[in-house]
Amino acid sequence: MSIPEQIRSLENLAAIDAELKTLDDQLTQERSTLSTLKASLKRLDDKLKGDTLSIAATEKARNELVADVRAMMQQLDHSRDKLNRSRTERESNAAQRELEELRKLVRDREDDITKLSNEGDTVRAQVEATDAEAKKLQTELGSSEGDINSRLTDVEERKRIKVAERIAALKGLPPVLYRRYEMIRGKKGVGIAQTTDGTCKACNMALPPQLFHSLRREPMIEQCPSCQRLIYFVPPAAQAIAES
Repeated sequence: MSIPEQIRSLENLAAIDAELKTLDDQLTQERSTLSTLKASLKRLDDKLKGDTLSIAATEKARNELVADVRAMMQQLDHSRDKLNRSRTERESNAAQRELEELRKLVRDREDDITKLSNEGDTVRAQVEATDAEAKKLQTELGSSEGDINSRLTDVEERKRIKVAERIAALKGLPPVLYRRYEMIRGKKGVGIAQTTDGTCKACNMALPPQLFHSLRREPMIEQCPSCQRLIYFVPPAAQAIAES
């Protein structure tokens, strides 16, 4: 394979690699969109489960406190009976202290019941809001998942075709030159560069005059001293035609 043919093969390879990168970016974007929707839905589902468990625990604790209050109310009745039956000041004082302690315990339990009821109402409101958001997201996922999967299939097929074209483009390209191209592409993203006026079109740095003259004199492939890309000369007229 002559140098001009190698240059054309490298240009074809670089164009295919650029298209493959675009396709890979599209695949990444579509997969990311689908993954984000699913992750968001799972997060909402997990929150619903957690809040539901929280409501159940709060309701259980509240019911236990209500039962405590009922038991204490019965104890209050017994203490009142004791106060009414007391015959001495000592018995009366003891019964009175017992009543006050029970009343305080009842007030404390009632405060805790109110607090738990308020917490339960807050979490229930959160559950309603989360459930509405989850249903909305589920609808969005249901309407877009099919389209996304269709686009993924299309892009994957286009990528498969481009990969086959890339394999064909490598035929005849010297292995040493291809390895250099791949090494540079792996580091720089693009493995080749052109020059028409002594400046590398990839990094915009001026080439050494001797190197530029050598590139102009005869077809050859060198490396840009600044960016290390494979560089070759393209006449200004040919460059203008390529850009038009």
